[in-house]
Amino acid sequence: MSRAADAVGIGDEETALLVGHGSRRDKSNEAVRELAAGLEDRLGVSTDAAFLELAEPSIPEAIGTLAHSSSRITMVPLSLFAASHVKNDLPLAVERARSEHPGVTFHAGAHLGIHPAILDLLDDRARDVEAELGVGRDEDDVAVVVCARGSSDPDSNADVHKLARLLYEGRSFNRVEAGFIGVTEPLLDKVLHDVAKTRPDAIVVLPYMLGDGVLTGRIRDGAAEFDAGYPYVDAAAGDPLGTDTRLLDVLSDRWQEARTDSVDMSCDTCKYKVELDGYEEDEGGARAMLRALTHQQAHEDRDDVADEPHAHDAPETHLAVCTNQTCAADGSPAVLENLRQAARDADMDVHVTRSSCFDQCGDGPIVAQYPDGVWYGNCDDEDADRIVSAVERERIVSDLVHQTL
Repeated sequence: MSRAADAVGIGDEETALLVGHGSRRDKSNEAVRELAAGLEDRLGVSTDAAFLELAEPSIPEAIGTLAHSSSRITMVPLSLFAASHVKNDLPLAVERARSEHPGVTFHAGAHLGIHPAILDLLDDRARDVEAELGVGRDEDDVAVVVCARGSSDPDSNADVHKLARLLYEGRSFNRVEAGFIGVTEPLLDKVLHDVAKTRPDAIVVLPYMLGDGVLTGRIRDGAAEFDAGYPYVDAAAGDPLGTDTRLLDVLSDRWQEARTDSVDMSCDTCKYKVELDGYEEDEGGARAMLRALTHQQAHEDRDDVADEPHAHDAPETHLAVCTNQTCAADGSPAVLENLRQAARDADMDVHVTRSSCFDQCGDGPIVAQYPDGVWYGNCDDEDADRIVSAVERERIVSDLVHQTL
């Protein structure tokens, strides 16, 4: 244990868990493990790596190992922005861990987000490209395009534009624009053509990604094609963030925020919390939770992720019980326990877990049955046997149905 760790009161049984996305490319997964090792040295706390999908260990597997020797586990997502993984999958993993390991304290950190250390890193990446092109922002008109992956989450996409603006502030760039390689607009090709109309001397394209993979290759190809087609503008793409040690500065901050319960999520612009134009169907904690369950089950089994990453032996049925304040007051903990006991007695492939709010307060306790998309309302502990029996017979308990999705 380091002196720095002792100074902030870190216990010997405390562990950090860096959660990467996971990839079929070993190089990408090794980069996550490298950052985990660097974070361990930085924090003075035992740090392991886990993955949301496509790589081992999964979050439950890692926690199952760490829980034997840890009294506190703080999960920090290695995610650039807050989209569905950070907003849905990680909180669900935390709730599952708390249920399965009641003797361990769990915390979940925020995404990397917009941080001064990342702005400095991008600034250096831009200087490397300027040197390659033989231009300088102080003498030449240099424009920058920050190119991200693109997301179906407007909150995440908006942060890319904010990052681009902050990179522009206080620096001598002619302009800094945001673009995306897919999923949403404006796409990289359009941004490059729009920027070219202002006749800069050079355009620096910065892939805003962690690893060097397929998408960064597309960004480089896009920059090269543009450069060939516009002889009066020099253009080139830089390197992704990689494992630069400045990322450890950000991860350290996110870890400290998490373990002190001071994480602030972007709920004011979260499509799962508020109604945003064009995203009305995604609004609501219940849909977010069910989406997370869907995604989690798709990657439950990690035995052969290279060949069949989406063919797994996940439980046939998942029953999620709301245990938030209102439903809990109406008896949902007893419903949860009786469902678990009924599933055990029937020896069925049914996974029963607690869940956060379904946004149906006053109509609970609520039980959601996945993948059938059936919600039962006003359940009591005596209904557990009926629900499990209906699952076994591939039927529903019609008088309990609250709604279907």
